[in-house]
Amino acid sequence: MSLSLLQIAYSSLLPHIKRTPMRKNEATRILLSDETLDHEYLPITGLASFTSAAAKLILGPTSPAVQEQRTVSVQTISGTGANHLGALFLSRFYKWDGAPKIWLSNPTWANHHAIFKNVGIQPVDYPYYDPKTIGLDYDGFISALQTAPERSVFLLHACAHNPTGVDPTQEQWKSVAEVMAVKKHYAFFDSAYQGFASGGLDKDAWAVRYFVERGVALLICQSFAKNAGLYGERVGALHIVSPTREAADRVKSQLSVLQRSEISNPPTYGARLVSLILNDDVLFDEWKKDIQTMSGRIIDMRKELFRILTEELKTPGNWDHIMNQIGMFSFTGINPEQSKALVEKGHIYLTANGRISMAGLNTHNIRYFAENLDKVVRGTL
Repeated sequence: MSLSLLQIAYSSLLPHIKRTPMRKNEATRILLSDETLDHEYLPITGLASFTSAAAKLILGPTSPAVQEQRTVSVQTISGTGANHLGALFLSRFYKWDGAPKIWLSNPTWANHHAIFKNVGIQPVDYPYYDPKTIGLDYDGFISALQTAPERSVFLLHACAHNPTGVDPTQEQWKSVAEVMAVKKHYAFFDSAYQGFASGGLDKDAWAVRYFVERGVALLICQSFAKNAGLYGERVGALHIVSPTREAADRVKSQLSVLQRSEISNPPTYGARLVSLILNDDVLFDEWKKDIQTMSGRIIDMRKELFRILTEELKTPGNWDHIMNQIGMFSFTGINPEQSKALVEKGHIYLTANGRISMAGLNTHNIRYFAENLDKVVRGTL
């Protein structure tokens, strides 16, 4: 069994899908029957109905950054493209104090390192995950923010931290925002899992919205791969919040130049699909239900895994982190040797650091995983 993949295990949701077709399928039918659509180029910055709706989704429709037209939104090649374009923009136009550096959580999504190195920005680690508690190294995180030079750039995971599944609480986010505001740091938010952490789109956008409210300089990289199930369509957006509308106009001009030299024009299909879902009240409400179903299944798997380990198997150790972590991933807390044993003897494929994709668990395989995890912890596998 594979627990290393990022994709949602849709096969375990077939009963739900048969009863209530995924909203993207309905949106696809509407698009295919629209004879007014063509295959002409989109504008360089993308489909406006998509980017404006995507901005409201992450920032909130009443956000001052939206209402005051201080947000520049550009359609990108999913979240990876947003990260790249955001990194490229900062490499060209951010007023660096010395050599360009970006602070990345330790650990982070592996691709973050390559993305920033490719545009000449050197990644620097900041403490985030505490292996002793299998939770957040809050003190180390805050200390890094406080000791970093003023106007440093910090990459923050908006929700459902990848790969740990460990998120700050709202109170901790407030403290992070306070330090960043005082130190005049720049927040580079990566939002790949909005809706998949808690099941609520607004709740998962809370940190981003609070930072905007607090006046922290920031940008947001947004992906619709997971929450819309559009992995292959590469639908994403980059949103840069500027202090004034005039500054936003200048940012848009420069982003257009960069985008033109990178991809010229973004693709149409996926953006049209998401635009239709976000801008149609009925489809949007049904999509939110689908997200709740998906995230709810992951939460149910966490509960069941925790129950089997603690109540049935009495597995040694504290397993509270299974419930405390959030989103698609979980750091199990096992070491590389134990992970290797699960792969070689149990044929359970996970990363060497003990990370599993909770989305890969279902009612058919969760007991097999729990029993083998119990054995590897006891040294009997």
